Amino acid sequence: MISQTPTASGQAGPRVATIPFALPYARAVLPDGVVHVGPAAAPSPWLDGRYLAAHAREIDVLHLHGGFDHLAPAALECWAETIRRVGVPLVVTVHELGGAEHDARLAAVLGSAEVVLTLTPGAADEIALRFGRTAIVVAHPSTATPVPDLGAERGLVGLVLVRRTAPGAEALLRAALSGAVSGGGRLRVLAEPGAAPPPVRAMAAEDEIELVEACPGGPGWVAELQQLHVAVLPELPGGHSLDLEICRDVGTRVVAPRGGWFAEQWSDVVTYGEDEQGLDPVSLTAAVAAALTRPMPRPADRAWREEQRAAVRRVHEQVYAQVAADRVPG
Repeated sequence: MISQTPTASGQAGPRVATIPFALPYARAVLPDGVVHVGPAAAPSPWLDGRYLAAHAREIDVLHLHGGFDHLAPAALECWAETIRRVGVPLVVTVHELGGAEHDARLAAVLGSAEVVLTLTPGAADEIALRFGRTAIVVAHPSTATPVPDLGAERGLVGLVLVRRTAPGAEALLRAALSGAVSGGGRLRVLAEPGAAPPPVRAMAAEDEIELVEACPGGPGWVAELQQLHVAVLPELPGGHSLDLEICRDVGTRVVAPRGGWFAEQWSDVVTYGEDEQGLDPVSLTAAVAAALTRPMPRPADRAWREEQRAAVRRVHEQVYAQVAADRVPG
């Protein structure tokens, strides 16, 4: 059964299905009045061509943010052909640009997109270069508010470790630890359950570091980031970061790779060298030490962040209205 949830009271606007359904960014940018159509299952059933064809008349817009990396490029080309055949307007927000296989997946979906959006000018330039598509740049809106009466510990460095960065965990940890010690601080590893390999656990057992297992985006995640002076976010090159925006909202300084558009998201980011070829540990150590010498940033002004989110929602409202009005039923 498909659930339909208006994002605000009043007259319902276009029926929009997002992939994934529960992505915090996707929820943050939905305009008031839009009917957010489920189901919330993952992977999204909307990525199944048969499901899409059967339920195409139940939505006005399909907005793809991600959640399709389990599909081969050829499968996505077939799915895009179904999109064109049934006449569902496709909007794509490019959150990440990666290697050849990811590019092949993006090429399959961007060719059928009515509108392409992304989060930074640098990403838009890269999309134009790689795919020949013009992307509308919209800011990453706020998805978090500071936890009341929770202070940060000066000198506390947090290394965020998730499964996709776990293969390089030991090198990341040693470089971040060296930087924390050089800067007069200490290191806490915030590890997604199952992401901390044995060497990390061994160092925690010897009290060289502190290990906290927590689910990114889960209950208490904002508080974990808010307690830090510096958060090291070893995000994959070519992407944008939700955790960076949380740190911006709560007032935690960010150290992130130079190989993305993280410094375009927030100009106060301290960057280090990392690309597809691997980590530059000396650069990471220096970046952490430098970040600790800077004062902790103030939490983002809430009024400004609310205005920014409202502006982003207005862009999405205009895009949805345009593509829904232009729809040619299949």
